[in-house]
Amino acid sequence: MLNFNKSQGLGNDFIIIDNRDGYFSDLGALAQKLCPRAISVGADTLLVIENSETCALKMRTINADGSEAQMCGNGIRCFAKYAYERGLVSTDKFSIETKAGIITPKLNISNGLIESVTIDMGAPLFERSAVPMKGDGRFIDGELVADGKSYVASSIFMSIPHTIVFADDPYAIDIASVGPAIERHKLYPEGTNVNFVKIIDRNTMQSRPWERGCGATLACGTGACAAAVVGFVTGRTERNVEVKMALGSLFIDYRTDGRVYMTGPAVSVYDGKIDI
Repeated sequence: MLNFNKSQGLGNDFIIIDNRDGYFSDLGALAQKLCPRAISVGADTLLVIENSETCALKMRTINADGSEAQMCGNGIRCFAKYAYERGLVSTDKFSIETKAGIITPKLNISNGLIESVTIDMGAPLFERSAVPMKGDGRFIDGELVADGKSYVASSIFMSIPHTIVFADDPYAIDIASVGPAIERHKLYPEGTNVNFVKIIDRNTMQSRPWERGCGATLACGTGACAAAVVGFVTGRTERNVEVKMALGSLFIDYRTDGRVYMTGPAVSVYDGKIDI
């Protein structure tokens, strides 16, 4: 019997399990069992708690298709909230080891309740080699041909690979066709997340994400950060932006020291048990 928690950040939903005893070794197979909707628990991603030699905890991020991502922005907020509320950590600021490096969440607590979580997401990387993306230099406001159409796109590494496509109406795009065409484009040897973004004003944007290994999701935290960074470096927005998604907003601060801070909600939906 497996104990789990179901959490969500702006509708991007997660199954959280404690694997500090190392009982589960094939996490990809476990995610493929737990994440399908209608026939199992259902989630975009499986988040796995493990021991860390360098940080308070380690977070493994397993996509619904069984592949492992470097980390997840919405997921790490839910992970941090869960760790604090279950007594796995005792402070409102602590470090988490991820495949993207060490991430430091700050729990914003008022009257004993966690109102939001702020994450230091680190600094974006712009060179194609860091994304990774074939070719030399940077890919900012370049032409990308996918699904038979040409798009103005930018690709950066923001904890994971992200490609930003600005659009007049992100919801007019056939995301089920264009999303995977860009995700699996030959230019991206490891694939890429895709975010279709509309600029509302210099401090507000709307984002519709397609996540590598998950497909269309209601929200993407690292994608919101990537969209904010690209918005600023291309002169479309200021450093502080609200990124609106289907069920709410994330607030992104791209600071002058080059680091990106994300603030948003994390909600524990329920605890459960399932036979594995």
